[in-house]
Amino acid sequence: MNALRAALLRGARATPRPGSAARSARPGDGFVFSQLREYIEGDDPRRIDHAATARAGSLQTRVYLEETTLVLGAIVDESGSMAVGRKRALASAATEAVRAWFGALEGGDLAARIVDDRVVRDRRAAPLVHAATPFRLASALAIALRALPRGASVLVVTDGFEPVDDLLLARIALRFDATVLLARDPWRDDLPLRGFVRLRDAESGRVRRVFVGARARMRYRDASRLRDAALHARFRGAGWRVGALDERDGRASLLRTFGLPA
Repeated sequence: MNALRAALLRGARATPRPGSAARSARPGDGFVFSQLREYIEGDDPRRIDHAATARAGSLQTRVYLEETTLVLGAIVDESGSMAVGRKRALASAATEAVRAWFGALEGGDLAARIVDDRVVRDRRAAPLVHAATPFRLASALAIALRALPRGASVLVVTDGFEPVDDLLLARIALRFDATVLLARDPWRDDLPLRGFVRLRDAESGRVRRVFVGARARMRYRDASRLRDAALHARFRGAGWRVGALDERDGRASLLRTFGLPA
């Protein structure tokens, strides 16, 4: 089993929050027994096999077939602002991340790429499809709530410019193992502009002529860092796993988010 898939299985089994329903199904609900394995933090304690624990000398958990099947959903921001970058577009890193995400699928695992108000379930096509309509994160998340089973693992890759309600973010985190990769502003640490320049809005295409001096560059840096911090805090507060998408390597960005070596 690859390391990312193992991390995803642990996340999909986790109970969202105290007082809410567990994601995994209960033993005895018609699920097929698969194997015994050592207990992992977050496992349902009702699945501990006490006889096997006594024999092994360490906690042993009963694993059922559904518990070893993953459903991986993905939503990728393809708006104009993802086409920018210092060396290459943020969209290229996003593509690498989503390919690594679906690359974790094995055996009977299922794929679900949400794009253009539809769900692409073909495992070969899911990493490759592209949107033909404007990106709307709220609409895509609403589709995920309707189309994906409880306990699915959902990845969102976005720069965070598309507004979405905090309640919707919280609903997603309660139902799924939710991960977001937030694209970092490539120029947040150093805006390479001096004097009078023409700036084009990546989303609307509008062009303005402005003067960029030392103070403007400093204000831009501070505002960009504050925005990043606020976005990370907002998703974490809603119960999401949060990582940063680095334009240089989308796959490594995803693995780091799960605490895995790149």
